[in-house]
Amino acid sequence: MRLTGQISQVARELCGRAAARLAALPAVPVSRSTALRRLRRLPLPQQAVPRVIGVDDFALRRRHRYATIIVDAETGRRVAVLPDREAATSESWLREHGCGVEVVCRDGSATYAEAIRRALPAAVQVSDRWHLWRNLCNKVQLEVRAHAGCWATINPSRPGGVREQTTRERWNKIHTLLGQGVGLLDCARRLDLALNTVKRYARMPEPQALRLTPAYRPTLVDPYRDHLRERRRADPAVPVTHLLQEIRELGYTGLHRQRQPAGPLPQPGPCRRRPPPHHPAPRQPPDPPDPENLRPKETTLLEKVTAACPEMTKLAELVRGFAVLLKPAAGNDLKLTGWITTVRAADLPHLHSFTNGLKIDRPAVNAGLTQPYHNGRTEGVNTRTKRIMRQMHGRAGFDLLRHRILLP
Repeated sequence: MRLTGQISQVARELCGRAAARLAALPAVPVSRSTALRRLRRLPLPQQAVPRVIGVDDFALRRRHRYATIIVDAETGRRVAVLPDREAATSESWLREHGCGVEVVCRDGSATYAEAIRRALPAAVQVSDRWHLWRNLCNKVQLEVRAHAGCWATINPSRPGGVREQTTRERWNKIHTLLGQGVGLLDCARRLDLALNTVKRYARMPEPQALRLTPAYRPTLVDPYRDHLRERRRADPAVPVTHLLQEIRELGYTGLHRQRQPAGPLPQPGPCRRRPPPHHPAPRQPPDPPDPENLRPKETTLLEKVTAACPEMTKLAELVRGFAVLLKPAAGNDLKLTGWITTVRAADLPHLHSFTNGLKIDRPAVNAGLTQPYHNGRTEGVNTRTKRIMRQMHGRAGFDLLRHRILLP
């Protein structure tokens, strides 16, 4: 019995193949299948569902299959693992086991929100503050990219990488040979390149920038933006479907984009134009750091950027204001109302869509900004789950994965 327990504990930490290799060292040879059978026989802990739980999903196979994990939001203890992230599955488990649950921490998932509302109508839903900050960061990045023409002359461009340097060298070689009268096919043979590659570089008037500066692209709605602005200014509550019907009568031939924000349309101005190509914007800017913990270099750059554009000045003020709300305190829900009003009055359309999402999930957002609960321990369990899945290399079934996650 003692030897069986030792093998089971080794399998619990290392899974099948690694457990079999380690067990051979103390002269206890077992196969990986035997180690996994002993692991499956370990009894799962039978504990009561806590008062405060955290709900989140994790990928069994990214972009294809997901599962749900439920943990104790106060201690991090694993409570349950569900085979999918469907609302019906979560609702069924909550109805059966969630009689003592008072608070549920979650991200912005509408699926989990609906399941919790149906199964536990009296429970308080708490939106995780990290996810709120992350969503704001994404919208801030879009606003910064849209105003790249303003800060492009302030922020020095990054040095080109290896790929960008190779592109420039290849362009120079091809155009040098073409200037000497060498044909395209002969250029491809001399440089050991495909003919289509040589043709593409030959058509370029200058070396193509790999990091393009983002800008607003022309759309089918552009000829009707003045009409839409006038209608929204005259009647802010006009339904979007009515506006769609009106511009269709004026000649609009596009479709109705359901995910397009219904907030104020971006105003034309100098900061909406495409900046010069020699000031490329980063492809994926980092998340805005905590405004209270900026380094001196970041503070200096922020002052230059905000001085170049009034919208960037307003954006920096709004980010600071929202960062203050992320420290839970009584009255933050009322301050959030004032913050949303300020955002709606600013010419920052991407932040308008962020406020639309806050309004949809406002009770959970209010709870997240006023109560001390969060989903941090659930994210930590997800990190441990990824390590377990790497050990299994995707070969184990869901039942064995669930067993390893729930074992203490």
